[in-house]
Formats: sequence, structure tokens, C-alpha cells
Amino acid sequence: MRLTNLLLPVGMLVAALMVTLSGGCAQIQDLILPTPGVPGEWNALMQEVRAFERRIGFKETANFKTVYAEQGSYSICGYAPRFQLPYSYEDPAIRWSDAQNEQDCRAAANNDDVYFTHVEAVGEIGTAVTSTMLEGKLDRFLYLVIHEDCHDQFDLPYGVEEALCNLLGYKGMSAFTAQKYGVKAREDRAIRRYAEKQSELTRAVVVYYQQVEQLYARHTRNEIAAEAVLLQRARIFGSAERTFGWRRNAMNNVGLANEMTYSRHYPLLERVYEALEGDLAKTVAFFKRVDTLKPTAAAVMKQHRISDGKSAQFVRAYEAAVVQTIETALKAHQRR
Repeated sequence: MRLTNLLLPVGMLVAALMVTLSGGCAQIQDLILPTPGVPGEWNALMQEVRAFERRIGFKETANFKTVYAEQGSYSICGYAPRFQLPYSYEDPAIRWSDAQNEQDCRAAANNDDVYFTHVEAVGEIGTAVTSTMLEGKLDRFLYLVIHEDCHDQFDLPYGVEEALCNLLGYKGMSAFTAQKYGVKAREDRAIRRYAEKQSELTRAVVVYYQQVEQLYARHTRNEIAAEAVLLQRARIFGSAERTFGWRRNAMNNVGLANEMTYSRHYPLLERVYEALEGDLAKTVAFFKRVDTLKPTAAAVMKQHRISDGKSAQFVRAYEAAVVQTIETALKAHQRR
């Protein structure tokens, strides 16, 4: 989900994504074949996933031990100023609410950008299997299980951990289905297609975020009027909605900042995975070691003279410190 240092025009990026997703007869056929649903014997599948997780170094978690048939999904409501692009979902510029429907969410936000959605699972709370997960597709089910279980393996800043759990989720689900169903089986092709597409879309997230960030910076420098900013950002958000398959007028500052939380550091983490020869067990072990080597939050606050552990300044500084730890550990590995 990211573009490293290369900033392509969005039109070129989208075209490149389409080539990536549709190149070759086998891949075109994959796009026509529907993704299999979650098997009726989903509990047996869950046990196989858990066995796979243990093989790559995951410890057991309390997630998905129960079923909430009446719980279809969890509501998410957040809002932020229209001319401020938050750094991530941890940025206090976003005010998160417990509103259970979009009408109540919008009522609390006044004229701010509003983000209201539903998610199938929430990590680090012993999340249950929901009816939405069981009624969905195999790709999403596998992603959710591995991603949420991943959160219980590490104590990293969320801006790093979300990207890491996406990486391990995408690579892990592909490895799991190749082992279970066999390479080139329908299920394996569907899961690889999902994982590859999501990884590519990460790059688009970064492009859109940078474009909006640059637009707001121009407004801050009084180079562009507020009305022009709103018009230009509407075009960027509209393009993002089409790329990500979101409904019209759903993308805004909060939605984009939320997506960026999962995307900003993905390229670095993927580089680590590749340096470890695509070995999931080695990748999990590497980041568990990073977890022990990283500076404490208190040390980062002291170093940067930050008094508020929930400030955007702290979120940025803590992520930067852990990124430096990752890069140092990677260099040490490559020198061996």
C-alpha cells in the first residue's frame, strides 16, 4: 500500500494498477471467477489458521473464541476540521465518537469532515467472530483473523503496527492458502489476488495523502483560497473513492488519515520482509526483536521534551524512533 519515494500522477498510478491486476490470461480469468465464501465449517478453518500462525511464531490470542451472531459489525465515527489533514488515526485532530449511526455522527460533527463506517472486527479486545465475517468472503475472513491476531504479538506504535499487521496478513494469507489448497487452486488464486491488490492500493493511499497534504500547505501559505482548496480536494477525494471502491462523497480528511495509518511505513516493512527472503517466521522474529530494542515512550517524550503522550508530536516522534530502530536492525542483519 505504498509508493516509497516516487510520486506518480494518480492517473498513471491507477493505470499501472490495472495493468498489474489484469495482465496475463490466468489473472484475467481470476478476476472473472468469484472469490469463495467462508466455509460452513469455519471453525475447522480457524483452527488451521491458528496452527499456521503458531508455525510463523505467533502466540495464542483471545480473539475469535466466541461468536456474536447478533453482532454484524462495529460502528466507527470520527470527525476532523475540513482544512486539516491529520497525521494518522491517533492524531487528536480527529475526534472519535461512540455514535452508532451516521445521522448521530454527523450531528455531533457540525461542519467538520465526517467519517462513519462499520468494521467486522476490532483488535486487542478479545474480538469475537461476527456474522459479517461468516457471511463474507474467504479473503476478508483470513485477512481479519491474521491481522487482528498480529496485534497481540507486538507492542509497537500503531502507525508501525498497523502496517506490519497488514504485511503479515497479506503475506500470511497467501502462504496459508498455498499450503492448504495448493498453488493455483481457485482459493489460492483468489487470496493472492486480494493480497496483491491490497498491497498495490497502499501506494495509491500515499499518493492521495501527499496530494491533499500539499494542497493544504499551499492554503496555509496563503497561495490558494479556501474555495479553491475545497474544489481541488473534492477532485482528489473523488479519484480516491473510485480507486478504492468507496461510495461517492465518503472520502475526506478522516478517512484518508485513517488509511494512511496502515500505509505510511508499509514500504519499509516490506523491504525487511524481502531482505529476510520472504520468510514469515524470520520476519515475525525480527519485529519481536525490534519490539525489545525500541526506546520506551517515556524516553522518546524526554528526548523531545514532549509532555503530552497523546499529542500528534509524540505520535510522530515515537514512530520515527521505532523506524530508526528497524532500519538499524535491518542494517545489522545485512552486514552478517
